[in-house]
Amino acid sequence: MKFVKGMDLSTLLELERCGAKYYDHGQEMAILDIMKKYDVDTIRLRIWNDPWSEDGKSYGAGENDVKTTLEIAKRVTAAGFGVLMNFHYSDFWADPGKQIKPKAWKDYSVDELEQAVYDFTLETMELFKKEGVNITMVQVGNELSNGLLWPEGMIREDLGKTEYDNVARFVSAGIRAVRKVTPDAGVMIHLDNGGNNELYRRWFDHYVERGEDFDMIGLSYYPFWHGTMDMLFHNMNDIAERYHKDLVIAEVSMGFTMDDYKAYEKLTDEERKGYATRPALVEKIEFPMTVQGQYDFTKTLLERLLTVKEGRGKGFFWWEPAWIPVAGSGWATPESLKYMNDPGPCGNEWANQALFDYDGNALPTLELIRDFQAE
Repeated sequence: MKFVKGMDLSTLLELERCGAKYYDHGQEMAILDIMKKYDVDTIRLRIWNDPWSEDGKSYGAGENDVKTTLEIAKRVTAAGFGVLMNFHYSDFWADPGKQIKPKAWKDYSVDELEQAVYDFTLETMELFKKEGVNITMVQVGNELSNGLLWPEGMIREDLGKTEYDNVARFVSAGIRAVRKVTPDAGVMIHLDNGGNNELYRRWFDHYVERGEDFDMIGLSYYPFWHGTMDMLFHNMNDIAERYHKDLVIAEVSMGFTMDDYKAYEKLTDEERKGYATRPALVEKIEFPMTVQGQYDFTKTLLERLLTVKEGRGKGFFWWEPAWIPVAGSGWATPESLKYMNDPGPCGNEWANQALFDYDGNALPTLELIRDFQAE
């Protein structure tokens, strides 16, 4: 497998609608042109089932239903990139803290959920293929550390929920659908908390006993949440030898500043969440959240990926590098907060993790990514 230089640009259409502009050394450029210039080769795009309230109001955060994500995927393909399709199997965010069944599936039995995963995956894959999308990788589920399609597919040891059989059924159904449509696309299973070796051993030991084969393990690694870089690479080296799968950091980011961006969002304090990286989190990480710190973090990460045992360190996807703080683009809306039973507030909590400053100027880390040679 070729080393992947990837970016998640799932909010692309929303950012454009909200007026986001991007610049490289002072020259305004389209975001995909900038990505191509800096040697990015694959774009990751999330897929939600129905990110709209029952009365038709948007859940926000890119509105990544099949129609929206297909529009982005066709543009990405036309620009010469590969596409990583990222199925969440939810109407909105799916992560270790929430794996909410799509509204249309909420009363389904385990058998019906398994069939629904297969059907939704198959139909979406067939549509994307028919429309000419360059599908190079497919992610079956998103950050599955605690399972998917709760409660039937929940893994919560602390709550006595260890539904590994159901998790394997659901994931395997998605994998079978992917293989039927695009047998040559790489299939990824993705967990969060890349520094937690016990999690990966436990999860994949159970899955491998029960589930369909797959091609690669995806890891999320955010240094402010997921431990030190030594912990990450201890885990990657161990699971490379244990499972003999290629390893891709499916989500990663590092901040370039701790300056606030309230003036850009044009929201009151009550309406905005602010950045995800609270000062107490930043104090614990190995690199400062500065432009140079972001560069140094990325340089170390890329260099160490090449040292993973068996040559299994096969690349990365920076998560939402273009999500700059333009008014109107946020992680949630009042409707999606209700769907998630989340107190909020909304707003953009990611802007200081981007690869562009708050005004849309490309940061030096992109030059590092361009110049990095994996061979």
